[in-house]
Amino acid sequence: MSILFAAPDMDAGAWRARLADQAPDHAVALLGEPFDPSVVRYVLSWRHPDGALKELPNLRVVFSLGAGVDHLIADPGLPDVPVVRVVGPELRDRMSEWVVMHALIHLRQLRRYERQQRERQWSDDETQPKASDVQVGVLGLGVLGADAAKKLRAVGFSVSGWSTTPKLLDGVRSFHGEEGLRTMLSEADILVALLPLTATTRGMLNAALIRRLKQGGPLGGPVLINAGRGGLQVEADIVAALDRGVLRGASLDVFEREPLPALSPLWSHPCVYVSPHNAAISEPGAIVAGVVRQIEAFERGDGLQNVVDRVREY
Repeated sequence: MSILFAAPDMDAGAWRARLADQAPDHAVALLGEPFDPSVVRYVLSWRHPDGALKELPNLRVVFSLGAGVDHLIADPGLPDVPVVRVVGPELRDRMSEWVVMHALIHLRQLRRYERQQRERQWSDDETQPKASDVQVGVLGLGVLGADAAKKLRAVGFSVSGWSTTPKLLDGVRSFHGEEGLRTMLSEADILVALLPLTATTRGMLNAALIRRLKQGGPLGGPVLINAGRGGLQVEADIVAALDRGVLRGASLDVFEREPLPALSPLWSHPCVYVSPHNAAISEPGAIVAGVVRQIEAFERGDGLQNVVDRVREY
């Protein structure tokens, strides 16, 4: 049996070495090199070319090397085998770190103080709201969203969350459905997007949704934080909302096109923080260890974890 590494944008040699070390009983093949398709049982994928997995007659599981699986679902040649999201403790914790960091950045007006430092200006003539004065709404209460909500609560924010189906989280007001979404948006000072990208959520962070966010409030206006998927957002609408003051600020880790084009106004917008899709970057060794544990359990006859529902697309 062998494992096929199908992630053209990653350092295949380094991943092969980790796989060889942690799964010595499995030969490792790389997409683009000659290999026998009939011996491939498992695939580790990130943005493989459409159709690249079509001719693997004995394939049993496809693992996505990240929480997102839209790159897999979009492949019309994807074999009818279980697709598993790689959502381990390290990826989860790093995502929550990034979300909490940016919520605090906007709470404590870091951009203002960075500007004052550059200008050698000593001024503190604005009030500083407390975390408990600020309502954070989390879109998506899966593994990542639920953990981020919990950790936002731990630093003092008031937190609510929205999901497509009802969820119960200690200390978090939970909403679902269209009416629940309307209510949560109307109360949110900071909106955190950690939804999967599906046909339903694509373009969800648009002008219509932004207009439903609470205006004014302790931060002077609503803030958008998106570390989910770039396809969730309509960047022209976000820029327009920032320019009109409908949005007070934004922290974006994901984009409609990646890398973010050099001419995008997001790069230089004074109210925007940009990071290069690395909010939840994980050490490859930790990801490989999690995948190998799943493979070993599967071969013992145990069930797989974090299996994607292809109808829901997550």
